[in-house]
Amino acid sequence: MSVENDDKKYLPKFEWLKKSVPNFPVNACNIKLLRSPSEFYQTLIEQCSNVKSRIVIASLYIGTGKQEVFLINTIKKMLDKIPDLSVRILLDANRGSRGKENSSRTLLLPLINSSNNCRVFLYHTPKLRGIVRWLLAERYNELVGLQHMKVYIFDDNILISGANLSQDYFTNRQDRYILIKDSKPLVDFYAGLIDLVGKISFHLSSENTLCLDSSMKYHPYKSLYNSFASEAKFLLLNYYNSHIKKICSGEELSSDTVVFPLIEFPPFGIHNDSEIITKFLEHAEAESTLNLATGYFNLPDIYIKTLFKKSKANINVLFSHPMANSFQTAKGPASFIPTAYSVLTSNFYKEVQKYNLENRIKCFEYEKTGWTFHSKGLWYIPKNYKWPIFTIIGSSNYGARSLNCDLESQIIILTDNQKLQKTFFMEKCDSYKSAIIYTPNCEKLIVPLWIRFVLKIFKNYF
Repeated sequence: MSVENDDKKYLPKFEWLKKSVPNFPVNACNIKLLRSPSEFYQTLIEQCSNVKSRIVIASLYIGTGKQEVFLINTIKKMLDKIPDLSVRILLDANRGSRGKENSSRTLLLPLINSSNNCRVFLYHTPKLRGIVRWLLAERYNELVGLQHMKVYIFDDNILISGANLSQDYFTNRQDRYILIKDSKPLVDFYAGLIDLVGKISFHLSSENTLCLDSSMKYHPYKSLYNSFASEAKFLLLNYYNSHIKKICSGEELSSDTVVFPLIEFPPFGIHNDSEIITKFLEHAEAESTLNLATGYFNLPDIYIKTLFKKSKANINVLFSHPMANSFQTAKGPASFIPTAYSVLTSNFYKEVQKYNLENRIKCFEYEKTGWTFHSKGLWYIPKNYKWPIFTIIGSSNYGARSLNCDLESQIIILTDNQKLQKTFFMEKCDSYKSAIIYTPNCEKLIVPLWIRFVLKIFKNYF
Protein backbone atom coordinates (compact mmCIF):
# COMPACT_ATOMS: atom_id res chain seq x y z
CA MET A 1 0.00 0.00 0.00
CA SER A 2 1.44 3.39 -1.02
CA VAL A 3 1.61 6.12 1.55
CA GLU A 4 2.41 9.82 1.41
CA ASN A 5 4.85 10.95 4.06
CA ASP A 6 6.18 14.50 4.09
CA ASP A 7 8.94 13.53 6.53
CA LYS A 8 10.35 10.69 4.44
CA LYS A 9 14.03 11.29 3.69
CA TYR A 10 15.75 9.18 1.05
CA LEU A 11 18.95 11.11 0.26
CA PRO A 12 20.92 9.53 3.13
CA LYS A 13 20.28 6.08 1.62
CA PHE A 14 22.26 7.05 -1.47
CA GLU A 15 25.43 8.31 0.20
CA TRP A 16 27.27 5.51 -1.64
CA LEU A 17 26.81 7.42 -4.90
CA LYS A 18 29.18 10.16 -3.72
CA LYS A 19 32.08 7.69 -3.76
CA SER A 20 31.90 7.08 -7.50
CA VAL A 21 29.95 9.98 -9.01
CA PRO A 22 30.32 13.80 -8.80
CA ASN A 23 27.36 15.35 -6.98
CA PHE A 24 25.87 18.81 -7.29
CA PRO A 25 23.26 20.12 -4.83
CA VAL A 26 20.59 22.12 -6.68
CA ASN A 27 17.48 24.07 -5.79
CA ALA A 28 14.39 21.99 -6.60
CA CYS A 29 12.48 25.11 -7.67
CA ASN A 30 15.10 25.65 -10.42
CA ILE A 31 14.24 22.33 -12.10
CA LYS A 32 11.66 22.48 -14.88
CA LEU A 33 10.39 19.49 -16.84
CA LEU A 34 9.39 20.28 -20.42
CA ARG A 35 6.42 18.39 -21.79
CA SER A 36 6.58 18.48 -25.58
CA PRO A 37 8.87 18.80 -28.62
CA SER A 38 7.50 22.27 -29.33
CA GLU A 39 8.24 23.40 -25.77
CA PHE A 40 11.75 21.98 -26.15
CA TYR A 41 12.30 24.07 -29.29
CA GLN A 42 10.82 27.24 -27.81
CA THR A 43 13.01 26.84 -24.73
CA LEU A 44 16.12 26.51 -26.90
CA ILE A 45 15.22 29.72 -28.74
CA GLU A 46 14.38 31.60 -25.53
CA GLN A 47 17.58 30.49 -23.81
CA CYS A 48 19.70 31.44 -26.83
CA SER A 49 18.00 34.83 -27.11
CA ASN A 50 18.72 35.73 -23.49
CA VAL A 51 22.25 34.39 -23.19
CA LYS A 52 25.01 36.66 -21.86
CA SER A 53 28.28 34.71 -21.65
CA ARG A 54 28.25 31.17 -23.06
CA ILE A 55 26.44 28.61 -25.19
CA VAL A 56 27.62 25.00 -25.12
CA ILE A 57 25.90 22.35 -27.22
CA ALA A 58 26.52 18.61 -27.40
CA SER A 59 24.32 16.67 -29.78
CA LEU A 60 24.52 13.90 -32.34
CA TYR A 61 23.83 16.33 -35.19
CA ILE A 62 21.91 19.45 -36.18
CA GLY A 63 19.34 19.25 -38.96
CA THR A 64 19.18 21.66 -41.88
CA GLY A 65 15.48 22.59 -41.96
CA LYS A 66 13.88 25.99 -41.31
CA GLN A 67 13.65 25.57 -37.53
CA GLU A 68 17.27 24.50 -37.25
CA VAL A 69 18.41 27.41 -39.44
CA PHE A 70 16.43 29.81 -37.25
CA LEU A 71 18.12 28.37 -34.14
CA ILE A 72 21.60 28.79 -35.62
CA ASN A 73 20.73 32.29 -36.85
CA THR A 74 19.64 33.15 -33.32
CA ILE A 75 23.04 32.04 -32.02
CA LYS A 76 24.78 34.05 -34.76
CA LYS A 77 22.75 37.13 -33.84
CA MET A 78 23.90 36.79 -30.23
CA LEU A 79 27.51 36.31 -31.34
CA ASP A 80 27.26 39.54 -33.33
CA LYS A 81 25.62 41.32 -30.41
CA ILE A 82 27.96 40.09 -27.65
CA PRO A 83 31.63 40.12 -28.76
CA ASP A 84 32.78 38.06 -25.76
CA LEU A 85 30.10 35.38 -26.09
CA SER A 86 31.69 31.91 -26.04
CA VAL A 87 30.09 29.24 -28.25
CA ARG A 88 31.15 25.58 -28.21
CA ILE A 89 29.36 22.93 -30.30
CA LEU A 90 30.16 19.20 -30.19
CA LEU A 91 28.67 16.86 -32.80
CA ASP A 92 29.49 13.48 -34.27
CA ALA A 93 31.90 13.71 -37.19
CA ASN A 94 30.21 11.15 -39.44
CA ARG A 95 26.60 12.07 -38.69
CA GLY A 96 27.43 15.79 -38.79
CA SER A 97 29.09 15.39 -42.19
CA ARG A 98 26.25 13.47 -43.82
CA GLY A 99 25.20 15.39 -46.94
CA LYS A 100 28.15 17.08 -48.64
CA GLU A 101 26.35 20.25 -49.77
CA ASN A 102 23.87 20.52 -46.91
CA SER A 103 25.05 19.17 -43.56
CA SER A 104 25.50 20.14 -39.94
CA ARG A 105 29.01 21.27 -40.89
CA THR A 106 27.90 23.64 -43.65
CA LEU A 107 25.12 24.98 -41.42
CA LEU A 108 27.64 25.96 -38.74
CA LEU A 109 30.24 27.61 -40.98
CA PRO A 110 28.65 31.10 -40.66
CA LEU A 111 29.12 30.90 -36.88
CA ILE A 112 32.81 30.08 -37.20
CA ASN A 113 33.30 32.82 -39.77
CA SER A 114 31.54 35.44 -37.66
CA SER A 115 33.51 35.03 -34.44
CA ASN A 116 36.81 33.74 -33.12
CA ASN A 117 34.94 32.73 -29.96
CA CYS A 118 32.98 29.96 -31.72
CA ARG A 119 34.48 26.49 -31.97
CA VAL A 120 32.88 23.40 -33.49
CA PHE A 121 34.12 19.95 -32.46
CA LEU A 122 33.42 16.78 -34.45
CA TYR A 123 34.07 13.55 -32.56
CA HIS A 124 35.26 10.57 -34.59
CA THR A 125 35.13 7.17 -32.91
CA PRO A 126 38.53 5.44 -32.88
CA LYS A 127 36.76 2.17 -33.61
CA LEU A 128 36.07 3.21 -37.20
CA ARG A 129 39.44 2.73 -38.88
CA GLY A 130 41.35 0.87 -41.57
CA ILE A 131 39.53 -1.05 -44.26
CA VAL A 132 36.23 -0.86 -42.36
CA ARG A 133 36.30 2.93 -42.54
CA TRP A 134 37.03 2.72 -46.24
CA LEU A 135 34.35 0.12 -47.01
CA LEU A 136 31.39 1.40 -44.96
CA ALA A 137 29.19 3.85 -46.80
CA GLU A 138 27.87 7.12 -45.38
CA ARG A 139 25.20 6.45 -42.75
CA TYR A 140 26.26 2.86 -42.16
CA ASN A 141 29.65 3.97 -40.82
CA GLU A 142 27.68 5.49 -37.92
CA LEU A 143 26.91 1.99 -36.65
CA VAL A 144 30.45 1.65 -35.32
CA GLY A 145 30.14 4.46 -32.79
CA LEU A 146 28.85 7.99 -32.25
CA GLN A 147 28.99 11.11 -30.10
CA HIS A 148 25.54 10.64 -28.59
CA MET A 149 25.41 13.06 -25.60
CA LYS A 150 22.55 15.62 -25.62
CA VAL A 151 23.50 18.58 -23.42
CA TYR A 152 22.45 22.20 -24.03
CA ILE A 153 24.04 24.96 -21.91
CA PHE A 154 23.12 28.65 -21.78
CA ASP A 155 25.11 30.68 -19.23
CA ASP A 156 24.47 28.83 -15.93
CA ASN A 157 21.39 26.95 -17.17
CA ILE A 158 21.55 23.41 -18.53
CA LEU A 159 19.00 21.46 -20.54
CA ILE A 160 19.50 17.68 -20.44
CA SER A 161 17.65 15.57 -22.98
CA GLY A 162 17.73 12.60 -25.28
CA ALA A 163 16.64 14.77 -28.21
CA ASN A 164 18.78 15.90 -31.11
CA LEU A 165 18.44 19.25 -32.88
CA SER A 166 16.29 18.54 -35.91
CA GLN A 167 12.74 19.19 -37.06
CA ASP A 168 11.17 15.90 -36.00
CA TYR A 169 12.51 16.37 -32.45
CA PHE A 170 10.80 19.79 -32.47
CA THR A 171 7.44 18.54 -33.74
CA ASN A 172 6.29 14.93 -33.40
CA ARG A 173 9.06 12.81 -31.86
CA GLN A 174 8.41 12.43 -28.15
CA ASP A 175 11.44 12.67 -25.88
CA ARG A 176 12.30 13.93 -22.41
CA TYR A 177 13.75 17.30 -21.47
CA ILE A 178 14.74 18.77 -18.10
CA LEU A 179 15.94 22.34 -17.65
CA ILE A 180 18.01 23.15 -14.55
CA LYS A 181 18.53 26.87 -13.96
CA ASP A 182 21.20 28.76 -11.99
CA SER A 183 23.43 25.77 -11.30
CA LYS A 184 26.90 27.04 -12.12
CA PRO A 185 28.94 24.15 -10.60
CA LEU A 186 26.95 21.55 -12.57
CA VAL A 187 27.11 23.62 -15.75
CA ASP A 188 30.85 24.22 -15.33
CA PHE A 189 31.35 20.47 -14.98
CA TYR A 190 29.52 19.72 -18.24
CA ALA A 191 31.11 22.63 -20.10
CA GLY A 192 34.54 21.33 -19.08
CA LEU A 193 33.63 17.76 -20.06
CA ILE A 194 32.43 18.85 -23.51
CA ASP A 195 35.58 20.95 -24.02
CA LEU A 196 37.67 17.89 -23.15
CA VAL A 197 35.79 15.64 -25.59
CA GLY A 198 36.29 18.47 -28.07
CA LYS A 199 40.02 18.31 -27.44
CA ILE A 200 40.16 14.67 -28.58
CA SER A 201 37.87 15.44 -31.55
CA PHE A 202 38.38 17.12 -34.90
CA HIS A 203 37.96 20.90 -35.07
CA LEU A 204 35.96 22.41 -37.92
CA SER A 205 37.74 25.24 -39.78
CA SER A 206 36.18 28.16 -41.63
CA GLU A 207 37.11 26.35 -44.88
CA ASN A 208 35.03 23.31 -43.82
CA THR A 209 38.10 21.16 -43.18
CA LEU A 210 38.91 19.07 -40.11
CA CYS A 211 42.04 19.24 -38.00
CA LEU A 212 43.13 17.93 -34.61
CA ASP A 213 44.10 19.86 -31.49
CA SER A 214 47.85 20.46 -31.63
CA SER A 215 48.30 19.11 -28.08
CA MET A 216 47.01 15.65 -29.03
CA LYS A 217 49.75 13.10 -29.64
CA TYR A 218 47.60 10.54 -31.43
CA HIS A 219 45.07 10.49 -34.26
CA PRO A 220 41.59 8.88 -33.80
CA TYR A 221 41.93 6.42 -36.67
CA LYS A 222 45.46 6.77 -38.08
CA SER A 223 47.31 6.06 -34.84
CA LEU A 224 47.19 2.71 -33.05
CA TYR A 225 43.81 2.26 -31.36
CA ASN A 226 45.29 1.63 -27.93
CA SER A 227 47.53 4.70 -28.16
CA PHE A 228 44.66 7.09 -28.91
CA ALA A 229 42.22 5.39 -26.50
CA SER A 230 44.74 5.45 -23.64
CA GLU A 231 45.45 9.16 -24.14
CA ALA A 232 41.72 9.96 -24.25
CA LYS A 233 40.91 7.78 -21.23
CA PHE A 234 43.61 9.44 -19.16
CA LEU A 235 42.26 12.93 -19.90
CA LEU A 236 38.57 12.11 -19.44
CA LEU A 237 38.84 9.87 -16.39
CA ASN A 238 41.17 12.27 -14.59
CA TYR A 239 38.70 15.09 -15.19
CA TYR A 240 35.69 13.07 -14.00
CA ASN A 241 37.43 11.65 -10.93
CA SER A 242 38.83 15.04 -9.91
CA HIS A 243 35.27 16.29 -9.43
CA ILE A 244 34.41 13.30 -7.25
CA LYS A 245 37.36 13.98 -4.96
CA LYS A 246 36.80 17.72 -4.83
CA ILE A 247 33.18 17.50 -3.76
CA CYS A 248 33.37 14.44 -1.52
CA SER A 249 36.29 15.82 0.46
CA GLY A 250 34.47 18.99 1.47
CA GLU A 251 30.87 19.88 0.77
CA GLU A 252 28.16 17.95 2.61
CA LEU A 253 24.78 17.37 1.01
CA SER A 254 22.56 19.93 2.70
CA SER A 255 20.18 20.45 -0.23
CA ASP A 256 17.02 18.36 -0.60
CA THR A 257 17.86 17.74 -4.28
CA VAL A 258 21.13 16.49 -5.77
CA VAL A 259 22.24 15.91 -9.37
CA PHE A 260 24.71 13.13 -10.19
CA PRO A 261 26.17 13.16 -13.74
CA LEU A 262 27.02 9.78 -15.25
CA ILE A 263 29.23 9.06 -18.26
CA GLU A 264 29.63 6.04 -20.52
CA PHE A 265 32.53 6.22 -23.01
CA PRO A 266 33.00 2.62 -24.25
CA PRO A 267 35.81 3.27 -26.76
CA PHE A 268 37.97 4.37 -23.83
CA GLY A 269 36.91 1.70 -21.34
CA ILE A 270 34.86 4.12 -19.20
CA HIS A 271 31.66 2.43 -17.97
CA ASN A 272 30.59 4.57 -15.04
CA ASP A 273 26.97 4.88 -16.22
CA SER A 274 26.29 1.18 -16.78
CA GLU A 275 27.98 0.21 -13.50
CA ILE A 276 25.72 2.59 -11.55
CA ILE A 277 22.57 1.47 -13.42
CA THR A 278 23.42 -2.19 -12.79
CA LYS A 279 23.87 -1.46 -9.08
CA PHE A 280 20.50 0.32 -8.95
CA LEU A 281 18.75 -2.58 -10.67
CA GLU A 282 20.39 -5.08 -8.36
CA HIS A 283 19.75 -3.30 -5.05
CA ALA A 284 16.30 -1.80 -5.62
CA GLU A 285 14.23 -3.06 -2.69
CA ALA A 286 11.45 -5.63 -3.03
CA GLU A 287 8.03 -4.08 -3.75
CA SER A 288 9.62 -0.90 -5.05
CA THR A 289 8.91 0.06 -8.68
CA LEU A 290 11.35 0.87 -11.47
CA ASN A 291 9.89 2.40 -14.61
CA LEU A 292 12.28 2.13 -17.55
CA ALA A 293 11.68 3.74 -20.95
CA THR A 294 13.65 3.42 -24.17
CA GLY A 295 12.94 4.24 -27.78
CA TYR A 296 15.15 1.36 -28.97
CA PHE A 297 14.76 -1.75 -26.86
CA ASN A 298 17.87 -3.92 -26.77
CA LEU A 299 18.85 -4.40 -23.14
CA PRO A 300 22.44 -5.64 -22.78
CA ASP A 301 23.05 -9.02 -21.18
CA ILE A 302 24.29 -7.49 -17.90
CA TYR A 303 20.98 -5.64 -17.41
CA ILE A 304 18.86 -8.66 -18.34
CA LYS A 305 20.81 -10.96 -16.04
CA THR A 306 20.44 -8.46 -13.19
CA LEU A 307 16.70 -7.97 -13.77
CA PHE A 308 15.99 -11.69 -13.97
CA LYS A 309 18.29 -13.11 -11.32
CA LYS A 310 19.18 -10.35 -8.83
CA SER A 311 16.60 -7.56 -8.86
CA LYS A 312 13.56 -7.83 -6.58
CA ALA A 313 11.82 -4.64 -7.69
CA ASN A 314 8.73 -4.47 -9.88
CA ILE A 315 9.77 -3.40 -13.37
CA ASN A 316 7.66 -1.58 -15.96
CA VAL A 317 9.44 -1.44 -19.32
CA LEU A 318 8.21 1.01 -21.97
CA PHE A 319 9.41 0.83 -25.57
CA SER A 320 8.18 1.95 -28.98
CA HIS A 321 5.63 0.07 -31.04
CA PRO A 322 7.06 -0.69 -34.53
CA MET A 323 4.88 2.10 -35.94
CA ALA A 324 6.40 4.53 -33.41
CA ASN A 325 9.97 3.55 -34.24
CA SER A 326 11.85 6.45 -35.81
CA PHE A 327 13.17 4.14 -38.56
CA GLN A 328 9.67 3.24 -39.78
CA THR A 329 9.96 5.55 -42.81
CA ALA A 330 13.59 4.68 -43.60
CA LYS A 331 14.56 3.32 -46.99
CA GLY A 332 16.75 0.40 -47.95
CA PRO A 333 18.05 -2.03 -45.30
CA ALA A 334 17.33 0.53 -42.55
CA SER A 335 13.60 0.04 -43.18
CA PHE A 336 13.91 -3.38 -41.51
CA ILE A 337 15.22 -1.89 -38.23
CA PRO A 338 11.72 -1.76 -36.62
CA THR A 339 11.36 -5.46 -37.41
CA ALA A 340 14.73 -6.16 -35.81
CA TYR A 341 13.61 -4.40 -32.61
CA SER A 342 10.37 -6.40 -32.68
CA VAL A 343 12.47 -9.56 -32.64
CA LEU A 344 14.47 -8.24 -29.67
CA THR A 345 11.36 -7.32 -27.66
CA SER A 346 9.76 -10.67 -28.48
CA ASN A 347 12.88 -12.54 -27.36
CA PHE A 348 12.98 -10.57 -24.11
CA TYR A 349 9.34 -11.29 -23.35
CA LYS A 350 9.85 -15.00 -24.00
CA GLU A 351 12.59 -14.93 -21.36
CA VAL A 352 10.25 -13.16 -18.93
CA GLN A 353 7.76 -15.97 -19.46
CA LYS A 354 10.45 -18.63 -19.23
CA TYR A 355 11.44 -17.43 -15.74
CA ASN A 356 7.78 -16.89 -14.71
CA LEU A 357 8.36 -13.20 -14.08
CA GLU A 358 5.19 -11.79 -15.69
CA ASN A 359 3.92 -10.56 -12.30
CA ARG A 360 7.11 -8.59 -11.61
CA ILE A 361 8.22 -7.50 -15.09
CA LYS A 362 5.62 -5.87 -17.33
CA CYS A 363 6.16 -4.56 -20.84
CA PHE A 364 4.38 -1.68 -22.56
CA GLU A 365 4.40 -0.32 -26.12
CA TYR A 366 4.09 3.36 -27.01
CA GLU A 367 1.84 4.07 -29.99
CA LYS A 368 0.43 7.48 -30.90
CA THR A 369 -0.83 8.25 -34.39
CA GLY A 370 1.64 10.39 -36.30
CA TRP A 371 4.29 10.31 -33.54
CA THR A 372 7.55 8.47 -32.98
CA PHE A 373 8.91 7.58 -29.55
CA HIS A 374 12.43 8.52 -28.47
CA SER A 375 12.02 8.90 -24.69
CA LYS A 376 14.37 7.12 -22.36
CA GLY A 377 15.13 7.09 -18.68
CA LEU A 378 14.25 5.70 -15.28
CA TRP A 379 11.84 6.65 -12.52
CA TYR A 380 12.20 4.94 -9.14
CA ILE A 381 9.39 4.66 -6.57
CA PRO A 382 10.39 3.09 -3.22
CA LYS A 383 8.33 0.51 -1.37
CA ASN A 384 5.30 2.01 0.42
CA TYR A 385 5.71 5.35 -1.32
CA LYS A 386 3.71 7.04 -4.06
CA TRP A 387 6.14 9.31 -5.88
CA PRO A 388 9.45 8.78 -7.72
CA ILE A 389 12.34 9.90 -5.50
CA PHE A 390 14.68 10.03 -8.47
CA THR A 391 14.67 10.08 -12.20
CA ILE A 392 17.50 9.41 -14.64
CA ILE A 393 17.53 11.32 -17.91
CA GLY A 394 19.99 11.68 -20.75
CA SER A 395 21.19 10.19 -24.00
CA SER A 396 21.44 6.47 -23.19
CA ASN A 397 18.85 4.12 -24.69
CA TYR A 398 19.85 1.42 -22.18
CA GLY A 399 20.75 -0.66 -25.20
CA ALA A 400 23.75 -2.77 -26.09
CA ARG A 401 25.32 -0.07 -28.27
CA SER A 402 25.21 2.41 -25.38
CA LEU A 403 27.54 0.07 -23.50
CA ASN A 404 29.68 -0.87 -26.49
CA CYS A 405 29.82 1.97 -29.01
CA ASP A 406 28.64 5.49 -28.20
CA LEU A 407 29.61 8.41 -25.96
CA GLU A 408 26.70 8.79 -23.51
CA SER A 409 25.82 10.91 -20.50
CA GLN A 410 22.86 10.91 -18.12
CA ILE A 411 22.05 12.63 -14.86
CA ILE A 412 20.41 11.22 -11.77
CA ILE A 413 18.15 13.76 -10.07
CA LEU A 414 17.61 12.53 -6.51
CA THR A 415 15.19 14.52 -4.37
CA ASP A 416 13.35 14.63 -1.06
CA ASN A 417 11.34 17.59 -2.34
CA GLN A 418 7.80 16.28 -2.66
CA LYS A 419 6.68 18.90 -5.16
CA LEU A 420 9.46 17.80 -7.51
CA GLN A 421 8.66 14.13 -6.83
CA LYS A 422 5.06 14.78 -7.92
CA THR A 423 6.36 16.46 -11.08
CA PHE A 424 8.43 13.36 -11.84
CA PHE A 425 5.31 11.26 -11.28
CA MET A 426 3.28 13.36 -13.74
CA GLU A 427 6.05 13.05 -16.33
CA LYS A 428 6.16 9.30 -15.86
CA CYS A 429 2.38 9.08 -16.26
CA ASP A 430 2.55 11.21 -19.42
CA SER A 431 5.16 8.85 -20.87
CA TYR A 432 2.95 5.82 -20.25
CA LYS A 433 -0.30 7.57 -21.26
CA SER A 434 -0.06 6.47 -24.90
CA ALA A 435 1.13 2.97 -24.00
CA ILE A 436 -0.63 -0.37 -24.10
CA ILE A 437 0.35 -3.69 -22.54
CA TYR A 438 2.72 -5.53 -24.83
CA THR A 439 1.25 -8.69 -26.30
CA PRO A 440 3.63 -10.40 -28.73
CA ASN A 441 2.01 -11.63 -31.90
CA CYS A 442 4.66 -14.07 -33.04
CA GLU A 443 2.38 -15.62 -35.67
CA LYS A 444 2.17 -12.33 -37.59
CA LEU A 445 5.82 -11.35 -37.08
CA ILE A 446 7.42 -12.18 -40.42
CA VAL A 447 11.18 -11.95 -40.03
CA PRO A 448 13.53 -12.57 -42.97
CA LEU A 449 16.33 -14.97 -42.11
CA TRP A 450 18.94 -12.34 -42.91
CA ILE A 451 17.61 -10.11 -40.12
CA ARG A 452 17.95 -12.92 -37.60
CA PHE A 453 21.49 -13.51 -38.86
CA VAL A 454 22.38 -9.80 -38.59
CA LEU A 455 20.99 -9.66 -35.04
CA LYS A 456 22.95 -12.71 -34.04
CA ILE A 457 26.22 -11.22 -35.27
CA PHE A 458 25.68 -7.48 -34.74
CA LYS A 459 23.33 -7.28 -31.74
CA ASN A 460 25.73 -4.94 -29.91
CA TYR A 461 25.30 -2.32 -32.63
CA PHE A 462 21.52 -1.89 -32.12
